[in-house]
Amino acid sequence: MDSNILLESGTNELEILEFTINNNSYGINVAKVKEIIQYQSVTPVPNAHPSIEGIFMPREVMITAVDLRNCLQQGQSEQKGLFIITTFNSLDMAFHVDEVKGIHRVAWTQVLPPNVTLSGVEAGVATGIVKIGEKIIIILDFEKIVTDINAATGLKVDEVQHLAGRDRIDVPILIAEDSELLCRLITESLKTAGYERLIRTENGQEAWDLLCEWRDNGTILEKAQLVITDIEMPQMDGHRLTKLIKSDPLIKDTPVVIFSSTINDETRRKGDAVGADAQLTKPEIGQLVAKLDEIVGLTN
Repeated sequence: MDSNILLESGTNELEILEFTINNNSYGINVAKVKEIIQYQSVTPVPNAHPSIEGIFMPREVMITAVDLRNCLQQGQSEQKGLFIITTFNSLDMAFHVDEVKGIHRVAWTQVLPPNVTLSGVEAGVATGIVKIGEKIIIILDFEKIVTDINAATGLKVDEVQHLAGRDRIDVPILIAEDSELLCRLITESLKTAGYERLIRTENGQEAWDLLCEWRDNGTILEKAQLVITDIEMPQMDGHRLTKLIKSDPLIKDTPVVIFSSTINDETRRKGDAVGADAQLTKPEIGQLVAKLDEIVGLTN
């Protein structure tokens, strides 16, 4: 089991931090992890969601503690174990788990989409499944877990409502986003802002296959004048997709906007290295629309 791995840009790999709840193995992308600390007492919050254990202040920064066992409908965690402190969607959260096993380096091609063999709860909050030796690790969708607890932390669709009624913008956009919920919210928001020629793909590989098909048919400009991509996706991630686009002489001029919950100093460096034209943090959909307007030369 590797640890402290520095991944190169666009290699289509990720690091998964494996942890356990009730002796079951789950995973989170290391890019979301800020630190791991021993469990410490928290202050309960009145009328909070059942999965919120409370708040605490390590180093004078207030953190909300989430009982991941409760989120997975496996009971309540005891006052022991570990907190995995994460940062994504511009939020710092602590997730209470039993144990942390270590870090695995895997290719996104090894990550399979969730299927019907998972329980209803796990299937709803899983982004993928990976097999390491004889062990099955379920990669959890922490963005969805947090949004289910507090919808206000999700995509800020209200930011584009003032654009409703804008003239139709005739620019074909290819979207690579594996979350069905987020993709629906993104497409609805873009359509509200006038961007109606949208094609959705569920991962970078699907997006790349379409781009190659259009390139070979000589229809790139007709089909996709701009690409929006997430970073974390099964089969092919957004960094690898961006690198392939920017390395292809017939596609490289297509602008690529990375729209991800995991934009930080390290992932931004990787995005720059593979040639991304812009990198924006979820859930700021208003900033995404503003950047698209800038790229296509739209003036208010």
